[in-house]
Amino acid sequence: MASSSFEKLISSDKPVMIDFYADWCGPCKVVAPILKELKKELGDQVRIIKIDVDKNQSISQKLKVQSIPTLMIYQNGDLKWRTAGVQTKALMKKKLEELL
Repeated sequence: MASSSFEKLISSDKPVMIDFYADWCGPCKVVAPILKELKKELGDQVRIIKIDVDKNQSISQKLKVQSIPTLMIYQNGDLKWRTAGVQTKALMKKKLEELL
C-alpha cells in the first residue's frame, strides 16, 4: 500500500480499524472472524481494513508495527486507539462505537 493511499484511507470521518496481520500468524487467525462479525454488526458506519505486514513492509515499519496482530483505529487522520495482540470483540466494538 502506498503511503498516499494510506493517508487518504485514515483521513475518513468514519472510524477506520486497521488490522496488521500475516497469513502465518496464529493469533491473527483468531482476530479475523471477530473483525468480520464487527463489520456485519456496524455496517458502513466503520471501515475495517486488513494490511498484510509481509506485503506492506514499508507502511508497517513507518507505523512501528513490532508484533501482530496490531490493531489501530484512525479517524480524520488521527490515531485514536492502538493495541497489539488478540483483543475481545466487546473491547474492539466499544472502541469503534465511541467514535460514532
